[in-house]
Amino acid sequence: MVDSPSYSLAALNQMSQDEFTHALGAVFEETPAIARQAWHSRPFNSINELHKAMVEVVRSLSPDDQLALIQAHPDLGSRTKMADASVKEQAGAGLDQLSPEEYERIQQLNQNYKDKFDFPFIVAVKDHTKDSIFENFSKRLTHDIATEQETALTEIFKIAQFRLDDLIEPSTHSA
Repeated sequence: MVDSPSYSLAALNQMSQDEFTHALGAVFEETPAIARQAWHSRPFNSINELHKAMVEVVRSLSPDDQLALIQAHPDLGSRTKMADASVKEQAGAGLDQLSPEEYERIQQLNQNYKDKFDFPFIVAVKDHTKDSIFENFSKRLTHDIATEQETALTEIFKIAQFRLDDLIEPSTHSA
């Protein structure tokens, strides 16, 4: 991403907790506390180590806090305000260029999903096209709530990995 700041792993390892949280606070949607807690696991020798530390923070959260993280994500294809990273990710899958029929369909799927699970449908859109997203909606609407909460967290972890890859300079992805 040309307009996103990028950081070296070495620089992140040297940052104060506040600087680190500011730099990586958006990796997990609306939840900078994850970066704040992951800071304690420094130094990181690779982007994968950093990602693992952040995932461990999420895994250590209470079920209510995990649900709050899931609920912080925007509806797919929505035209409401969302984090810059979400806007770019959804545009990359063509969700910013839905036909009126596709927009209506995704809004109905979002509503059906939220009615069943009480949280938004989450998918790492970088891995998908519009069509595969629609297919995933249909498939995942058949899940039970426990399966779908775990699936949502798994997708959130993928999104976080993509965001870290965008934020950390390529030459510093491993040490």
